[in-house]
Formats: sequence, C-alpha cells, structure tokens
Amino acid sequence: MIASGTELSLVLVFALVGLALLVCGGARVCHSSPPDWKALREEMVKRQIEARGVENPRVLEAMRSVPRHRFVPEAVREKAYQDRPLPIGHRQTISQPYIVAVMTELLDPEPGDRVLEIGTGSGYQAAVLSGLVGKLYSIEIIPELAEGARSALAAGGYENVQVITGDGYAGLPDEAPFDGIVVTAAPEEVPAPLIEQLAVGGRLVIPVGGWSQDLRVLERTEEGVRTTKLFAVRFVPLVRSEDVPEP
Repeated sequence: MIASGTELSLVLVFALVGLALLVCGGARVCHSSPPDWKALREEMVKRQIEARGVENPRVLEAMRSVPRHRFVPEAVREKAYQDRPLPIGHRQTISQPYIVAVMTELLDPEPGDRVLEIGTGSGYQAAVLSGLVGKLYSIEIIPELAEGARSALAAGGYENVQVITGDGYAGLPDEAPFDGIVVTAAPEEVPAPLIEQLAVGGRLVIPVGGWSQDLRVLERTEEGVRTTKLFAVRFVPLVRSEDVPEP
C-alpha cells in the first residue's frame, strides 16, 4: 500500500516533534531564543538585593548595569543571576550577587577613590566597583584567572581597573594608601599589610576565619583601627604563593 501525501506529511511532523523532544532533553518547551539577561538582572536586584536591605542607589545601579553572565563560564551561564555562588575553575567561585552588593555597600566607595581588591577571580566584583571609584587595583594569584579577568574587563570597557598577578596577602604597597580595600577570599586572620595600607578614613571589608567565618569591616581613624564583626559567611580560603602549584 502506498501512503498518501497527507499520511507522509503526518509521519514527517511526528518525526520532527520526536527529534525536537530529543534535542530538548524531553522538556515540554524547547527554548531556542537567548535569555533576556537584562530582565534577569533587574529581577536579581529587586528580589535578591533590594528586598534584603541593600539601599545605596549607586550600588544598586552598578548591580543592574554589570552583566554578570559575562563573568561566569559558559557551562553555568544560564545560572548567572541565581542567588548563589558559581564555580569559575581552579577551585574558586564567583560570589553570590547579594554578597557582592553587601560588600560593595559596606566599602562605601566614592567617585575618585583609589581601591584595592584582593582576589580578582572572574573580574565581576571589579566590574561592579569600576563605575563607583576612580581607580581600582585588583590582585589575583592564579595566573589563568587573572588573564581571564583581564580579558573580560577589557571586553566590557572597564578601563580604570588594573589586574595584577600576584599574592594579595601583602597588598600593593607601591600604590598605597587606599581609600578602600575589599577581599573576596577568607584568610585565617586579617593580613597586617592590608591594615597598614588603608588611608585614614578608609575601610577594609574582609571575610575572616577557617571553617567558621565572619564578615568584618575595619575602619582606619586618626586614633587607630576600629573593627566591626557582622554576620557569618562562607568564602573560599585566601590562596597564598605556597599554595599555587608550579606551572
């Protein structure tokens, strides 16, 4: 028996539907269009950041403006605006968006400030700070991450950020003092060189501890350094030179 044209068309339709389901992993809907990154970013700021108490309008605008998805590996890009840290390779992570916003607000950066970041990672925190300060120096000890961050920041036009490959524990004495220092990995204790490199009136925002960590803000005043312990956090350990394997 020879199938009619209508029957052949139906067979073709069913075959194409089956192929589509196979390609989409059996999902009911196959999304072929790219995500609306801007809408996802707006939702991130509204639900994850503003709703949890971050109020600084400059910080909120920076979080809305910086495309986080461009600072995460392609394999996890669809999760870029979720309320979670994400792996970026070399046993490192990009911090949860809320934590990035909180640490930025605690740093209280002003236009024209000279700021030091320890732990460039993917470059996302640096990109957020870029539009809030005059000059940002960012130190990353893992060469591959430093190079990746340089490329991502250059592609995004963040021209006032200088990424330096090296051990951030010692800070950057040649460029000190700094109006602000932010550390995106946890040392067991606050590194003394970072305190020394703070300008009077400057702030150091840093997670501290081993298994048990807390976020701290250190402020340098004319009388000395005032430390405020805030809340429990979980960061990757601060990597030192001796922890980096030889190439």
